[in-house]
Amino acid sequence: MTANRGWVWMYGVTGEPPGAFADGAAGVGGVPPRTITAAGLTAVVGDVGDGEYGEAALRRNLEDLDWLARTARAHHAILEAAAERGPVVPMRLATLFTSDAGVTGTLRDRAEDFRKALSLIGARSEWGVKAYAVKPADPAGAPGRPAAGPDGQATGPGAAYLQRRRAQLTASKDASSEAMASARTVYAELSRFAVSSRLYPPQAPDLAGQQAPMVLNAAYLVADERAGEFATAIDDLIATHRFVQLTLTGPWPAYSFVGEGDGSGPR
Repeated sequence: MTANRGWVWMYGVTGEPPGAFADGAAGVGGVPPRTITAAGLTAVVGDVGDGEYGEAALRRNLEDLDWLARTARAHHAILEAAAERGPVVPMRLATLFTSDAGVTGTLRDRAEDFRKALSLIGARSEWGVKAYAVKPADPAGAPGRPAAGPDGQATGPGAAYLQRRRAQLTASKDASSEAMASARTVYAELSRFAVSSRLYPPQAPDLAGQQAPMVLNAAYLVADERAGEFATAIDDLIATHRFVQLTLTGPWPAYSFVGEGDGSGPR
């Protein structure tokens, strides 16, 4: 990238111009989005300055988690607004061009790929499903019965504690195994309602915002007409799998299914 100039930030590609964005809509850098059209396609873009988005500055900022989260939210907000008007192929975060001509060239050079992606995601949306392992209740309850010795007599509070602790560990191990099995079942069952599905590595607690271990992190591309069935299926799975807590998010632009998304959408 060349220093001391502005850049064109590319959000995504649509088949038709998405129409005017709401007054006051602001994207990355607080700048309202605009569009560039070529080869029968429309790119949703925004203009950003070199001071924050030039090569050196961008490299630093991408290591700043607060900046990254703020920028990803702004990027997603524009994509979500465009997706309300029709299918949109999301571009990776920080897809930058030195001028409108670069965007136009990309639309022309990759027109066939973009059209295939738009055909795939038309009238379909991405939904995210996460499952967290549920901690089992204390199988021993409150204080617990002392263990019996060979003569049938209780061996004291120390032995009672060990017995209770063994029961807790066994219950925890069994619950963990059942949670993993439930996650596999949930993923397979929900895939029946989707055009396509993606399985991602579980997120760490600090990223997931949950202390419970994540055992499923999946995305599904679902036809809009089947969204109700998909949600009902999740309710049924919640009722039958006691050792996992399921969460549903969406609908999102199809970050996971068109080859351009980087997974930076709200997973």
